[in-house]
Amino acid sequence: MEIDSDGQDHLVENPNSVRRTCKLLYSKHTQDVLNKIDYFIAANRKASQVVGPTEEDDEYKLIVESNSMTADIDSEIQNVHKFIRDHYASKFPELETLVYNPLDYARTVKAIGNEMDVTKADLRQFLPSATVMVITVTASTTAGKELSEEEWKLTEEACDMALALDDARKKIMNYVESRMTVIAPNLSNVIGTSTAAKLLTAAGGLTAFCKIPACNVQVLGNNKKTNTGFSSAHTERHAGYIYYSDLVNSAPQDLRRKLVKIISAKATLAARIDASHSSPNGEEGQKMREEIDAKIDKLQEAPSLKIVKALPIPDEGPKKRRGGKRVRRQKEAYAMTELRAARNRMAFGDAEEEIGYGDETEGLGMAAKQIGKIRASVADQRNKVKAPKLKSFSNRVSGLATSGLASSLAFTPAQSMELVDPTAQVEKTKEKRGEKYFGDGAFSLYPKH
Repeated sequence: MEIDSDGQDHLVENPNSVRRTCKLLYSKHTQDVLNKIDYFIAANRKASQVVGPTEEDDEYKLIVESNSMTADIDSEIQNVHKFIRDHYASKFPELETLVYNPLDYARTVKAIGNEMDVTKADLRQFLPSATVMVITVTASTTAGKELSEEEWKLTEEACDMALALDDARKKIMNYVESRMTVIAPNLSNVIGTSTAAKLLTAAGGLTAFCKIPACNVQVLGNNKKTNTGFSSAHTERHAGYIYYSDLVNSAPQDLRRKLVKIISAKATLAARIDASHSSPNGEEGQKMREEIDAKIDKLQEAPSLKIVKALPIPDEGPKKRRGGKRVRRQKEAYAMTELRAARNRMAFGDAEEEIGYGDETEGLGMAAKQIGKIRASVADQRNKVKAPKLKSFSNRVSGLATSGLASSLAFTPAQSMELVDPTAQVEKTKEKRGEKYFGDGAFSLYPKH
């Protein structure tokens, strides 16, 4: 893009000209880049013509240089906008509060010109009807004055520069997006040409980008600077070029973090394929993009309804209960004794007898009113250990065995000799041994007979 400056030499000599402060558009470096872009657009190279390392290719160097120049052009447009606003404020001071976009502001100023009647200008070509109506009403009550001839020429020159910068930026962006399919076709298919160019510029080339792990690719382009005085509570952390790409922004907010990780991994693989020139037509990148779209659709699907299953048929058969010696012993150990059961009962209308120990008291219930024998818990005969039978001579004799020296004759003072049963004394001794502590009925209401 060549800029003809023959008719503007008298403005360059003016110290108040915008060219004194904004020199990017007419600099030699910018003009060389624009001329090279025109040359490579006319050449129309194909992906198969790119051989060897990508960083050594002349067109790739131009793409990286052009992509970095777009940020400089954006800042230059802001400087030109400030110049126009300062010089046109004396003519229409309220205009800057009605039109915020720098390019729309420059088009509006150029269309109105130095006319005091705004209705003569056609603003509907680049502004909405509501904004045009507000500008027309405000211009009728403005306190601005008409600019001098020299002041208006300086303002018009700045408007032309702002529009020329916008044309140069569009030309660069269109070229970068169109040629990224030649340099990195697979990466362009995965993430898009604009975002791919930004990633390669931030990484320092395709080879350097291939060496970056996927976890670090997602933070490329992250701007950690925040405006002083503004809250950073809602600023996204680790949000780089991929996070602000069209593919991620088209997804719901709750899925964007997950999508950034998925796209970063695929972008790294696609860049390594481009570096090896294994898929110059971008077929592998297209497959990866289809996989990403399928995952996005899968994540956005509504959860499937739960199938209501019928309850299983109940098993009406007898349940298997564990038995055996171990279970019987456990039941005996935790069985409720009669004394404990009596303690848990209370007589209606009678005060419960209590005993105290320390700071606590315990009620005795019906246990204090038990009279007579308290039945002990009956042990299961199956759990008793059977003692082995002693082998002795007396056990071998069946019936009531008596000693061979025993005699049925006894001598008494009353009778000199009488017959006595030797087994009667043994039976009486056994009966005395069988009597218990409460057997005589000492603690019962009625004596036992």
